[in-house]
Amino acid sequence: MRFRGGGFTPAASRWAGLLALAAALGLWQLIGSLALVNPLFLPTPLGILRALFRLAESGALWQHVSVSLLRILSGWALGTASGIAVGFAIGLWRIARSVGITFVSALFPIPKIAVLPLLILWLGIGEQPKIATIALGVFFSTTISVYSGVDAVPRNLIRMAQSFDVPFATIVRKVIWPGALPSILAGFRITASVALMLVVSAEMIGAETGIGTFVLQAGNLMQTDQLMAGILMLSLFGLAVGRLISMLEARLLHWR
Repeated sequence: MRFRGGGFTPAASRWAGLLALAAALGLWQLIGSLALVNPLFLPTPLGILRALFRLAESGALWQHVSVSLLRILSGWALGTASGIAVGFAIGLWRIARSVGITFVSALFPIPKIAVLPLLILWLGIGEQPKIATIALGVFFSTTISVYSGVDAVPRNLIRMAQSFDVPFATIVRKVIWPGALPSILAGFRITASVALMLVVSAEMIGAETGIGTFVLQAGNLMQTDQLMAGILMLSLFGLAVGRLISMLEARLLHWR
């Protein structure tokens, strides 16, 4: 009989995904070429690429992308570092868990973009409130993924290490950190998307440059080809981040 014990390990087919994407783009282009949809409402893929090329040639695209990228990286790094520290504290110490989960549960559901006007009052008009908004959104998601990962580490492994008098710091580094790492890296995928959404929202509210500002201005002027070009850049950034995290998973989780 055919062996059926392979487990739930579906293998992704790169060619199937590329063919499906090419088919969708071809259908989209065909609909636009046949004038079945007004290009003002749905520009064709070729029209979007032409708009993207013009923006890149003029230098406007790189100006907006570089500003948004700097905000994302700064806010994500700040929120991730603090989230990892607080998440491990909640996962390892009783007092930190009692206090931390209460605050995380109370503050996590608040839309972080709603706090931006208050942050502008506190930090002034500039880069700081936008970076702080991104950091807040990333912080809570990272904290939850970290302490959830710590809780998921098998306790018998920790007890075994303690029975051999392994120092606390070594247990954290050799047992808890590797066990929690899959959950932490999965949280990175979420926080990258959170940072992307928050930077666009923050730039739409209070910025003169950035992808969010560019998309908002293009929409107000009904320049839908440029608007879609901005959305395309956001999609490409998301794909690049996902690819980077996949490489990290392959390198750091090779033991699985």
